[in-house]
Amino acid sequence: MDGASTTRWVIVGIDGTDSSRHALEWSAHQAVLRGLGVRIVAAAGPLASVGVFAGHTRLDREVPPDEADTQGAERLLEYASDWVSRLFPELRVQTRMSYARPVEALLAEAAAEGTVAVVVGSRGLSGIAAAFVGSVGIELAARSPVPVVVLPHEHASAHGVRGRVIVGIDGSDPSRRAVDFAFTQADFAETELIAVSAWQPLVAFAAATGPIPPELFDDETAAEAARQAMEDELAGPRLSHPGVTVRTRVVRAHPVVALLEEATPADLIVVGSRGRGGFRGLLLGSVSHSVLHGAKGPVAILR
Repeated sequence: MDGASTTRWVIVGIDGTDSSRHALEWSAHQAVLRGLGVRIVAAAGPLASVGVFAGHTRLDREVPPDEADTQGAERLLEYASDWVSRLFPELRVQTRMSYARPVEALLAEAAAEGTVAVVVGSRGLSGIAAAFVGSVGIELAARSPVPVVVLPHEHASAHGVRGRVIVGIDGSDPSRRAVDFAFTQADFAETELIAVSAWQPLVAFAAATGPIPPELFDDETAAEAARQAMEDELAGPRLSHPGVTVRTRVVRAHPVVALLEEATPADLIVVGSRGRGGFRGLLLGSVSHSVLHGAKGPVAILR
């Protein structure tokens, strides 16, 4: 059988910025751990004249703009493929040129058979050069059928640094999918998983019906309710991944604060795209959106 049809892929969007370089390096390392391939996607546009790959993509000024844009993207892909192949000689690498809107290009790859996840940088250049960063990551995370991992511009952890997996738990369906993904990731990476459940006095019983007795608003009762809900959600994945070391954190704080304070730049934070308090009119829930913008390391979002 053709190897191309049996390989499973991590898709990574690049645009020549430091942020997309970190995304490519992180993707390649994860792919090697899990026996996956990496498919690198770039858009044909004026995105190759600046950034980390600029010295390898200079074009003759007399080339027509449309041809120059295409050649720039082709050279960017060629250099990125060569660079990551040198870092990981055993890695299977493919490249894709796209003329579609960046989000649509990555969503098409996300929907393709064999795609496991999509990885992008979160911040980089402004304007057209920032094809695969910023708002693209947010829209992609909200629409992708597979997990989306976003790496911040500041992320500079070497691929050999072993971070933990931090997962936020709130009892929602996206949260349960995030927990399953987090356990799988921790299992492959042979690292520990930190499960975080943040509670706030009034929010802890927001789902209750009828009048709430005043005694239920004390901290001890609210913390115990959050702790029990967490244990219930972790029970199944723990059985499926007995080799994963799990540590739990139940804290009285806003979920965003709890997750960001727990994570280091080397850790992967995993959250659902929207939780119990999400508003349907927003692309992402407030927690996932805020974590995405505040994290110093990679963030995985499960729709």
